[in-house]
Amino acid sequence: MRVQYLLSALPLLAPKSQKIVISNDDGWAVAQIRAQFDSLKDAGYEVILSAPAQNQSGTGSRSKTATDMREPCEYESCRVGSPAVGFNETDPRLNYVNAYPVDAARHGIQTLSPKFWSSKPDLLVSGPNVGRNLNVQVFFSGTIGAACEAAQQGVPAIAFSGQSTEHVSYTTLASDPTSEATLAAHAYASLTTTFVNTFLSSPSASLPPNTIISVNYPPLHNRSNCARKEDVKWVFTRTFPTIWRADMDICGNNGKLPTESEVVGYDEGCYASVSVLSATSKMDAGKEAQQEVLKTLGSLGFVCFAH
Repeated sequence: MRVQYLLSALPLLAPKSQKIVISNDDGWAVAQIRAQFDSLKDAGYEVILSAPAQNQSGTGSRSKTATDMREPCEYESCRVGSPAVGFNETDPRLNYVNAYPVDAARHGIQTLSPKFWSSKPDLLVSGPNVGRNLNVQVFFSGTIGAACEAAQQGVPAIAFSGQSTEHVSYTTLASDPTSEATLAAHAYASLTTTFVNTFLSSPSASLPPNTIISVNYPPLHNRSNCARKEDVKWVFTRTFPTIWRADMDICGNNGKLPTESEVVGYDEGCYASVSVLSATSKMDAGKEAQQEVLKTLGSLGFVCFAH
């Protein structure tokens, strides 16, 4: 299949001193978020991790008051009786919140960012999630919920999700470095850092009010045409199917973008979907918001999807 590029992909360097809060719904000690934390830090960003103490997948935008630990944090990463919010003894920028993803994101923005930076973050990265977040899954996803919370607080937010990573401890990154889960975690982390570089390097490194970006990665390491991060191509999508032609006009689509499910599930390609959602309804944003995001991410190197 011939691939048509919308805009040329350009090499980008991480803007220095940009501040990022990273959260998720899988928990603060899962391998994927630690790989992402390290990748962003290695790229030159200032990063704070603020994530749930335990796996809170499927909790959407629920919120509650954090309470002291009545059982250990995931993977025994904190003891019974630990405080409601805490941090890694060797790195105070690794933080847990014994509540929901929304609460962890809020803690990162309202408490940790002023503590470390005396300001709000420039961006909240949610994920990459362990597993996809497509179609109606966005309503229940804590990864999406955390991003929506940030957007409603005026912080640009991007949610990332990927199928090939697994719910395993961060210690496996070192103890099992050649496993498919570890390789996928590093690949998704690298792709996410590339995406973040593009976003924050743009002169308009912002999003329309009360919108988020949702990115879904294809499965890796199980197909010859989609085994490496270099194989992944970016496609602008919508989350929900529609009969209306209400999207921006690109790739001769006559105002109708492909869905995430079509793009990520296309076995003969290797595509990551990029959608723009309302942070309040979690439905697809309008074409004006799509156009603004495309302008911001222009140098990422989007391609046209044809099958």
